[in-house]
Amino acid sequence: MIALAKLGLCVALFVNCINCARILGVFPLPWGSHYILGTKLLRGLAEAGHDITMITPYRYKETPTNGSWTDILLDGAEGKLPVPNQNELFQVGQKNFIEQYYMYLNWLTATSNITLNHPNVQALINSNATFDAVIVGNMMAEAQFILAHIFECPLILLSTVGPNGATNEKAGNPSPASTIPNFFMQFEDKHMMTLKERFWNTIYYIVGHYYMHSEQIPRNGRILQETFPDLPNIYDIYYNVSLILLNSHLSYTGAVPLAPNMIEIGGYYIDPPKKLPKDLQDFLDDAKDGAIYFSMGSHLKSDIMPEEKKKIFLNVFKKLKQKVLWKLEVDLPEKSKNVFIGKWMPQQEILAHPNVKLFITHGGLLSTSEAIYNGVPLLIMPLFGDQKTNAAQAVKNGYGLRLSFHTLTETDLSNAVQELLYNKTYTEAIRKTSELFLDRPMSPLETAIYWVEYVIRHKGAPHLKVPGVGIDWYKYYNLDIYAIVLVVVSLFLYGLSFLIKSVIRFIRGSRKIKIS
Repeated sequence: MIALAKLGLCVALFVNCINCARILGVFPLPWGSHYILGTKLLRGLAEAGHDITMITPYRYKETPTNGSWTDILLDGAEGKLPVPNQNELFQVGQKNFIEQYYMYLNWLTATSNITLNHPNVQALINSNATFDAVIVGNMMAEAQFILAHIFECPLILLSTVGPNGATNEKAGNPSPASTIPNFFMQFEDKHMMTLKERFWNTIYYIVGHYYMHSEQIPRNGRILQETFPDLPNIYDIYYNVSLILLNSHLSYTGAVPLAPNMIEIGGYYIDPPKKLPKDLQDFLDDAKDGAIYFSMGSHLKSDIMPEEKKKIFLNVFKKLKQKVLWKLEVDLPEKSKNVFIGKWMPQQEILAHPNVKLFITHGGLLSTSEAIYNGVPLLIMPLFGDQKTNAAQAVKNGYGLRLSFHTLTETDLSNAVQELLYNKTYTEAIRKTSELFLDRPMSPLETAIYWVEYVIRHKGAPHLKVPGVGIDWYKYYNLDIYAIVLVVVSLFLYGLSFLIKSVIRFIRGSRKIKIS
């Protein structure tokens, strides 16, 4: 009995130790969606009993009921942080692959440089603080990985999208260009890629790999050299990743290979819907013919939308018998009676209302996931980032349509809205996708918490890492073996050819001797 009591005490102490881990979250991007992704994960960990420290441009206004929370504010840095202006965001999708890549690279590496050199972050580094894990938002943020090295603890990455070239390489995850589309490629066909698509997909993979190792990683390395001259080379920390949490789920991204330390937690930030404000509740309750929700996301400000585009939406909306909720920063006096405009809308609560039949959106992953969660078909007008990929997935899986914002016409918009409202195949497709999305052994947030705690329990969980992480690309693809085989076969064929020619010459010589 005494032995059992001691065993129980040891187990309790062990569990308590895990439940009070010290975790540093690094989410310096001043973008609303990224802040939501960071705080939702860290709040979940705080509620599980952990002590959270977060490097952030915003002060966290909520108080966890468990654990503790400390902000390391990047105060004074907001004016220096390379936040793209609204006109840039509306035009990003017009740029080619290389232009978009450099634009993101400039924004994100500058953010890392400002973050690591901020006085509050430097004070944290030089303090006596200790951490059991560091969680970094994985957006070209390789320089920020140094914090896990400095605090001598496991590095966990939160990928705001699903598996891609940047995450796959860090985990040694297989990603054949023949079957897995590149992040910047959008294939809406349900079948395998055509020869042409596989060709361009391979080119994108090669170009992406080249720029990652010729531009992205070296730039992050120079930040480290300038800020921490005595610390290791960037590649010494680049592959030292214990866990990658992926904001994706196979229900809408499709099944892809995943290394054991890559865990899908798509939708972890979605909370059960709360009560709607009375004006919105009454508006939607009265929508007997259904309602449409229109929002271009938290970061894009629809008030700077070109006037001709606003008129297109207004003209189409006024012809509908459905009601429309439009998240817009300015009111439009000329709007019809069936349109309700608000600067801010509780999106999750709106999408959960049974009368909402369609969501018109820019296609951000948070918005897309919330629509799938609530089973609402999508009309997507993507502008930048992963939005085009999300739109392609919606079309491919049959629960949405895609329109170009830049070439939008009244006819295009009206036809798409009518198709999505009255063709029930879209509603059925989103319902099936929603069922798959929700059918999991535990909630995505619980899954994230479990694996973070797992990595802490097992001191980085090195047993989860697959062989080949950090291996040279030509070794990974066995190109050196193929080269050796090619040389051996070539030498064999050359020798065989030489032997045959020698035999032929000998036979011919013998015949000449006999004739003479």
